[in-house]
Amino acid sequence: MSNAHDAADAAPAATAAGLATDDLDEDLLTEVAAWVRGASSVVALTGAGISTESGIPDFRGPQGLWTRDPSAQRMFDLNTYITDREVRIGAWRRRRDHPAWRAAPNAGHRALVTLERAGRLRAIVTQNIDGLHQRAGSDPGRVLEIHGTIHQIECLSCADRTPTADIIARVDAGEMDPPCRLCGGILKTATISFGQALDPDVLAASVAAARSADLFLAVGTSLTVQPAASLAGLAVETGARLVVINAEPTPYDLLADGVLRSSIGRVLPALVSGLPRTA
Repeated sequence: MSNAHDAADAAPAATAAGLATDDLDEDLLTEVAAWVRGASSVVALTGAGISTESGIPDFRGPQGLWTRDPSAQRMFDLNTYITDREVRIGAWRRRRDHPAWRAAPNAGHRALVTLERAGRLRAIVTQNIDGLHQRAGSDPGRVLEIHGTIHQIECLSCADRTPTADIIARVDAGEMDPPCRLCGGILKTATISFGQALDPDVLAASVAAARSADLFLAVGTSLTVQPAASLAGLAVETGARLVVINAEPTPYDLLADGVLRSSIGRVLPALVSGLPRTA
């Protein structure tokens, strides 16, 4: 495992060396890299854009789940999920085939590991449920999954948690809508659905991280989904520089100290290239 991590650490420098710059503001890229080197408490808010480069489609993009199948939105509404067994049956089929099971971390994920090992990273607040930050080597204690995780199943009645693979095995064995084996309740991935409250402890930790940042990186997120998006404004209010790395404009661009529009797998490695490893 350590050899794999060492290879991941080496990858960003190599990627940065070969970085194509025709669609990047090179001066701004250099300036932001200096901010990263000078920062002592970097917080990254990551959205779907960092995982699309690993082959996981977003929800609203051209290849997004809701674009291809608008009816799939119903499985993300908590009340509908609870009251409609057919929606749950369809949800289990989609979970079994979710691209997260086949996806691998990309250069963007690995760059954040490099940032952590350089002693600069305070936390990653991620809107993603795929677990790719942890698979890349990020300390799970620094990854705040504000929208939950696909890797755990939770009973909506007794809150018992089970690895998703165990429940998918029951689906494969013929249980179309497997109930909780402890209480008979409805099972759902430990992700946040529409109509479902965020975990207050995770939200509080995310707010504390944003307030502690001297540099806040908004990476691959549209900054339109609340309350996650508000963390960027909170960081600015408490004195942090804000850098937005996203393919499309966001509502926070005018508030940002820098906006970089290019592949995350190109930009993040360039920003951490040459950082000393201290951990």
